[in-house]
Amino acid sequence: MFVGAEEELHPIATARERIEKESGAVVVSNPMTVLKTGTDKWKTFEFLKKNRLPSADSALPEDKEEFARRSGFPLVAKPREGHGSIDFHIAKNPEELDDAILAIKRAGLHPIIQEYLGDENPEFTTGVTVEKGGGYVMSSIAMKRTLKGGQTYKAFVDEFKEIRESAKTVALKLGCRGPVNIQAKLVDEVPKVFEINPRISASCPIRAVAGVNEPDILFRNFVLGEKISMEEYRRMVCMRYWNEVYVPYSTYEETANRGRTDGKDSLVSEYF
Repeated sequence: MFVGAEEELHPIATARERIEKESGAVVVSNPMTVLKTGTDKWKTFEFLKKNRLPSADSALPEDKEEFARRSGFPLVAKPREGHGSIDFHIAKNPEELDDAILAIKRAGLHPIIQEYLGDENPEFTTGVTVEKGGGYVMSSIAMKRTLKGGQTYKAFVDEFKEIRESAKTVALKLGCRGPVNIQAKLVDEVPKVFEINPRISASCPIRAVAGVNEPDILFRNFVLGEKISMEEYRRMVCMRYWNEVYVPYSTYEETANRGRTDGKDSLVSEYF
């Protein structure tokens, strides 16, 4: 059993033993300690700070004045338990920050304030799978992405070694056992983590097309007991609309340099 929706993480993890006993299924999920840290952005920040891992500086609403003096505007306000761009705000002054905090509270959520890392800094999402004993990373794959509505709609899949190494370190220190998705922005050549999703994420299909099929890796490890280590994947570009269009990274580079490319080597996935 795989869990892809954040709302289902805690209920299924709580009932994990019962599910496995009564159904014979294997629940592929991280330990509860990992879920509690990864699904709460404030606890995520505390974990990263404690382990001296680069992260987006954060604060709770009661410390907003001091944090604003230290970080300056604009600032980000969003729910501690949110995902995507739901109730995400960029505040340019104290009044907008107060309005954002109030809007989040009115939605029944708990606000967190973060430094604004800037649109000029590229955003990366890295999928990592950790073997069921937590001993080593089975796979990691990073992509530079452009968002629309909180979801990836352009993804550049490349080696991004420093980004992947950072994500692998975070996953192992957190104690992951299974899938985790780590989001960061590259600021002055340093990956600053701002979110951890301890589950299979919505960009999983992109990673599978690039050669890293995370559900398959996890099934083979958790259920079949295979020892898996994957280091290579395809460099490519994904463009999402109603379908997803994939082109080799070399084709993207040729088009960027020449303004055109010859031949037809794109792929439109048929899983929709």
